[in-house]
Amino acid sequence: MIRTSIAAFATLLAFSASAQQVETAEEFRPVLKAHATVNGATVLVGDLVENAGALAKVPIFRAPDLGFTGTVPAQAVAEAVRNRALADIDTAGLTEVSVTRAARAIPAKEISDALVRALSVQYNLGNPNDITITFDRELQTVYVEPTAVGQPRVAHIGFDRGGRFDAAMEMPTGNGKHGLLRLAGRAQVTAEVVTIARSLERGAVIKDSDVMVERRPRAEVGRDVVTDRNQVVGLALRVPKQAGNMFRASELAKPDTIQRNEVVTLIYEVPGVTLTVRGKAMEGGAEGDMISVLNEQSKRTLQGVIAGPGRVVITMQGSRIVANAALPGQN
Repeated sequence: MIRTSIAAFATLLAFSASAQQVETAEEFRPVLKAHATVNGATVLVGDLVENAGALAKVPIFRAPDLGFTGTVPAQAVAEAVRNRALADIDTAGLTEVSVTRAARAIPAKEISDALVRALSVQYNLGNPNDITITFDRELQTVYVEPTAVGQPRVAHIGFDRGGRFDAAMEMPTGNGKHGLLRLAGRAQVTAEVVTIARSLERGAVIKDSDVMVERRPRAEVGRDVVTDRNQVVGLALRVPKQAGNMFRASELAKPDTIQRNEVVTLIYEVPGVTLTVRGKAMEGGAEGDMISVLNEQSKRTLQGVIAGPGRVVITMQGSRIVANAALPGQN
C-alpha cells in the first residue's frame, strides 16, 4: 500500500514538472509583434519578435526612410526568421507588421523662417513678417536622426534685384554632423491690404463678407490703399470695383442718407425763425454732404447740406431764396 502511494506521488511530481516545462516553454516562445519602432537603418529580429534570444541583434530588413512607416507581411518575417534557425515563431494571427523609423522632424516653416530672417538681415528687407517667399519646389518637413541636435542655419544665401534667391541650409543630421539643403525661389517685401471679395457696383454698401485681408507686393501699394478692414466695412463705393482689387480711401464714402429724386424737407433756420419747405433731392449724398435740391414751390434749384434722413438745411444764400420763394404770390 505504501509502495503504491509512493509511486502515485512520483507520477504526480513528474506531471507537475512536465506542466511547468510546458508553461515555461510557452512563456518564452518567440511571438511576432504588431508594430516596431527602430532607430537605425536596418530592422533587427528582436525589433519584430519577442523572445528572439540570441538572434535578437541579427538584421533582417532595411528600415523605412527617417520619419516614415512601412509594412512587412507576417509570412515574410516568419520566413526570414526561419532562415536564421528560429523556426518556432507564433505569428499571433497577424497578417502584417508595421515598422516606423524614429526621427526628429524639422518642420518646413522652421526652415523657411530661418531663411526669411537671413534675407531680412543681410539685404535690409525690413521686418521679417513682411517678407513672403515662394520655393521653386514645395518645401517639405525634413526628418533627421533622433539624436540630431541644433537648428537649421543659413550657410549661404544670394538675392538679386529680380527677387530671386538661392540658399544652402545647414541641417543637423546626428552625431554632431550636418548636411546641406539647397533651396531656391522668390522673395518679396509685402504689406497687408484690404481687398474686395466680390465685384460690386457704385453705391453698394460694403459688408464684412465683402472684405478680405491679403498680402501684396509693397511696390504695388499706394499711399491711399486701405490696410484696415474696419475702415471699409459700412462705407459705400464711389466707383464700381472688381473682385480682388485693393480698396483705396478715395473710392469710399459714407452711404447715401438721401437718394436722388427723394422727397425731402428743406429747412431754413435763422434766430427766431424756422421755415420748412417741401423739396426734391436732385442728387444723392451722405449726411454732411452738400447736394442740389429743388424747391417744389418756387421750382428753383438750391444748395443744401444733408442733416439726416429726409432733411436738408439750406445754406445762407440759398435760405434767402427759399424764404422768398415760400411766400404766397412770389415766383
